[in-house]
Amino acid sequence: MTGAVLVLNAGSSSLKVAVYGADGGKRRAAATVSGLGQGRPQVAVKGDCAPLPEPPRLPVTDLTVWLLELLSLRTGSIAAVGHRIVHGGRHFDTPVVLDDAAMAALEDLVPLAPLHEPHNLNGVIAAREIWPGAMQVGCFDTAFHRTQPELAQRFALPREMHDDGLVRYGFHGLSYQHIAEVLPDHLGAAAKGRVIVAHLGNGASMCAMRNRRSIATTMGMTALDGLMMGTRSGAIDPGLVLHLIEARGMSPAEAGDLLYHRSGLLGVSGISADLRVLEASADPAAEEAQALFALRAQQAIGGLAAVLGGLDALVFTGGIGQNSAAMRARICDGMNWIGIDLDQSLNRAGGPVLHRQTARVPILALPTDEESVIARATNALLAARTENAR
Repeated sequence: MTGAVLVLNAGSSSLKVAVYGADGGKRRAAATVSGLGQGRPQVAVKGDCAPLPEPPRLPVTDLTVWLLELLSLRTGSIAAVGHRIVHGGRHFDTPVVLDDAAMAALEDLVPLAPLHEPHNLNGVIAAREIWPGAMQVGCFDTAFHRTQPELAQRFALPREMHDDGLVRYGFHGLSYQHIAEVLPDHLGAAAKGRVIVAHLGNGASMCAMRNRRSIATTMGMTALDGLMMGTRSGAIDPGLVLHLIEARGMSPAEAGDLLYHRSGLLGVSGISADLRVLEASADPAAEEAQALFALRAQQAIGGLAAVLGGLDALVFTGGIGQNSAAMRARICDGMNWIGIDLDQSLNRAGGPVLHRQTARVPILALPTDEESVIARATNALLAARTENAR
């Protein structure tokens, strides 16, 4: 694997690493550490890597270093490392080499993505320490949405605030980019039509696409907006936030903790942020949490379809979107008015095709692959640098 390209997705509860050939070929190996901050982490390895030992109880930064050091012993030399960076702001709209200036600019964006950005940047720091000669490349979840019309990116705030960067950025862009790339394989020419992609997981959002480009999305300036999520509230009355601070005496930090960490499926159910746990529960609160999650998703589909002027396809992806037949059924229930007609047997089978043969709107469940998007972008920048050096 001389000159391999490594992809690192360092998150708050997991670390995902994949190794690709330097020619941009298929993935050679992958390792995932899950359950960070939730007891003993678990390691899963696929491909050519030898089994990894059980991860130690370390902070995420140190655990990132541990994992990368182990992989460096197994994968040989690393020519470049591609990183998922959640927030790129207004200026990072394409993959970039992460030099000191880029890292300083990204540090300024940490307050806009406090759950993700610090871990993303710590992954870069760890990879720099282990492979100081490797090119470090940042790929941004916000970049895919920069094709949205200016109006779709605006809040109803004073113009000077918009000009200062208080805009709707949108997230999960690497996932949406992958889905956009594979849509023609499943929809043919209809892939260029009016498509809504639902990336549903612990973090959840939807994207309205036309011609496989982002037209509108549910998340805003931060990854707190839009759909109900695992522990995040999603869209909420801003007056409620003022009430929490002014009338209930919460500090901004306490309000942030409530909305980011103690709301969503976890807050409504009082049981778990894991949909699988809630689906197995007979507690009425678990049922209410699932019903509210589905309702918020239905409302988003209706709103995005209005922006698109109709709907030509609906695509589910993400951990919940791809794997929960029950939640897909909840979301599609009662949506016949817009042409959504789910085939229950196909849905239980997991897809990729989920709609009845007579349905006007195709429904798909597709796996996402953010790592392959990052690998291709990293290989492209690596090839460009090599060409320029000749």
